[in-house]
Amino acid sequence: MNQDTRNVIENGAAAIRAHFGIDFPRNMLVLGSGIGRFADNLEGAASLPYAAIPGFAPSTVMGHAGKLMVGMLAGRKLAIMAGRIHAYEGHPPQAIATLVHVLRTVGVERLILTNAAGGLRHDMPAGTLMIIDDHINFSGQNPLIGPNDEHFGPRFFDMTYAYDPDLRAALKAAAGKAGVAVKNGTYIYCLGPNFETPAEVRLFASWGVDAVGMSTVPECLAANHCGIKVAGLSLITNLAAGLSGGKLTHDETLTEGAKVYDSIEKLLLTFFADLPA
Repeated sequence: MNQDTRNVIENGAAAIRAHFGIDFPRNMLVLGSGIGRFADNLEGAASLPYAAIPGFAPSTVMGHAGKLMVGMLAGRKLAIMAGRIHAYEGHPPQAIATLVHVLRTVGVERLILTNAAGGLRHDMPAGTLMIIDDHINFSGQNPLIGPNDEHFGPRFFDMTYAYDPDLRAALKAAAGKAGVAVKNGTYIYCLGPNFETPAEVRLFASWGVDAVGMSTVPECLAANHCGIKVAGLSLITNLAAGLSGGKLTHDETLTEGAKVYDSIEKLLLTFFADLPA
């Protein structure tokens, strides 16, 4: 990491502390497509547009508000990223690592990543919630390519428990407590912005993949590198290409997300009520 990047990280952390105070929450929730209105549950929320934070970049995707929020949820302080940036928007993968390093600098210890995904199993139709057990990076990119900063983590880092077992168990327990059905599975990250071809979907299914999407893995990689624990939750909004017989659209992603929003809201509210602050 060069000095310019380190300066961006420090300036980003300073901007966040100046706006939200030095006691920044340890828990961060990233809201994916179709899940954005969960941020309305924050009480007394303050917000800051990504454009005002060095190291962050505005999101250009419909359904991603593009702002950092802090408020109270179930009596505990929580930070929310209302929307995310994606590599397919033209951002270099290293930009996502810089963003995560800003979060680590202000004290984030747990990162809960949500996304909309295509399902590769007929027993996981639209509306299924899937706790991510593991992932495959099919993008050909990695946010940690380039000079390494030992201040954040080692050059070569372990990904055996990319998605923290304790956080996964807590999500499962919260689902049971909230009466929300969940599945567990493996997520594959594709660069996008196109949806996958039927041939790619058949290949992924032969590998044991359960869901496919265009986010989450870069944040997971950067977070594991710098010691942030990660959990991932996919909202299955459609069967992937070649499995349903119809064409895929982003509008469908948002529409299907709205249909099952109540379930994911109940799950997340229960999860954060029991998660240590």
